[in-house]
Amino acid sequence: MRISLDTKTRYFEVTVWPHVRSAYNFARWLVRNNHDAEDVVQEAFLKAFKSIESFRGGDARAWVLSIVRNTALNFLARRKPDERGEWTAEDNEPADRLPNPEREILQHARREEVRRALARLEPEFRDVIVLREIEDLSYKEIAAVLDIPIGTVMSRLSRARQRLLMELKPIHEVRYDLP
Repeated sequence: MRISLDTKTRYFEVTVWPHVRSAYNFARWLVRNNHDAEDVVQEAFLKAFKSIESFRGGDARAWVLSIVRNTALNFLARRKPDERGEWTAEDNEPADRLPNPEREILQHARREEVRRALARLEPEFRDVIVLREIEDLSYKEIAAVLDIPIGTVMSRLSRARQRLLMELKPIHEVRYDLP
């Protein structure tokens, strides 16, 4: 039985649309560019809308993020080998409205430091840490998005955290050469 377009649209708006910010944030980490992330999310949400009838309930966020991930991976596969996704100044988040300019500079520097360290992680580690720490998905939801067992999520997350700490550690080590 076919459902009406109005019913399909309302269901999509209530079920899937609330997750557009998470979808965009995740796409941004996958493709490393604001404009490409917008394209990926637009394509993913179009796919989600077309296939909303196949959604059987459950966690809509995990369902749409898995569509975003697959769309992003297809997007990246279509890129030329010499195209590298890198963060640019325009990809940065808007500055916080903090009253203390010094604090604002320090927070911005910390965010950039973590962003660069995350960007250096291998995709399988970056994906799990972004989904867990930034998007606050449960292990079960991450397993659904990435289509991997929960045990794999836990081990990748552990390794991702260790590698992230190793990426950040050299920046904070201060060495003094004594005569």
